[in-house]
Order: sequence, then C-alpha cells, then structure tokens
Amino acid sequence: MAEFPAKVSTQTSTPEASGGVGRFLPKPDMIFLRSIPGILMMVEIVLGLLVWALIADTYYYAVPAYGWVMFVAILCWILTIILFVIILLQLQRRLSVIPWPLTIFVYHVVATVLYITAFISCAASVRRFGFSAYNKAAAASFFACLVMIAYGASTFFSFGEWRGTGGNAASDQA
Repeated sequence: MAEFPAKVSTQTSTPEASGGVGRFLPKPDMIFLRSIPGILMMVEIVLGLLVWALIADTYYYAVPAYGWVMFVAILCWILTIILFVIILLQLQRRLSVIPWPLTIFVYHVVATVLYITAFISCAASVRRFGFSAYNKAAAASFFACLVMIAYGASTFFSFGEWRGTGGNAASDQA
C-alpha cells in the first residue's frame, strides 16, 4: 500500500491532445499558400474575378458568346474558391472517402477546357461597340487567356500529384 500514491498521476492533458475543442476548428495549411498550386489557385481566383467583372460591365447581352464566357468565368471562380477553402482548411482529410488527387485533377482539366472555349469565344467576339466597351472586351479576352494558362499549369501540377512522384507500382516493387 505504500507504493500506491507514487503510481498515481494527477496530470491533466490539454483539450487539443485529448480531442476536445481543437478537434472541431480546422487549421489553415500555410504551406499550401506558399506552394505553386496554392499560388496558381489564388491567381485563378483574382484573374477569374477580373474576367467576369469585365464581361459583366460590357454589352454582353448583345453578343451571345459573352453569356457563355460569363457562365464559365463565374462557375469556375466559385468552384475554385470552394476548392481553395477545402484545401486551405485541410477539410479533404476529413472527407477521405473522396479520391482528392483525382478529383482535383479532373476539375482542373474541365476548367481548362471550359476556359479554352471561353477565351476563344470571347476573343472572337471583340467588336467595336464603343471605345470603353472595346477596351473592356479586349481586356476580358486577355485575362481569360491568362486564367486559361493558369488552369493549364494547375492541371499539370495536379496531374503530377495524382500520379505520384513519377514511380509506378511495378518499378517500386522491383
């Protein structure tokens, strides 16, 4: 009985260590913000906002192609923001049933193809409506090209993430 008090520990743990309050608050992934895919997503968000703002400020109702550009710009902008927040807050770790590398790769491929069509239709539809409308439509075409390139680069990096570091199952086992 004399050794009983020596074996008892009265030390308590922190809520984060025991899975308490800290378990529900997602921590931002600051490394993702400094990575090339994170920077590309921020560029896509900013330039995508410029594209749809410039198209919204032109006479897009007079040119049917601008409706398509507006749809692609807003859809990709909203989905990129959602994906950015999911990755930034590391919520993909809680949804492990979804194959995230494949999902992100497919999203970037689809966004790239959509922006290719949007850029071509926007650039082909630039006409002289007036000096300011012409400048806005031309600037929207320019920024749509930049966003298309950014999505293409994101597709490249997400493909690398999906396929791994270059090895395959056969060479890894040998």
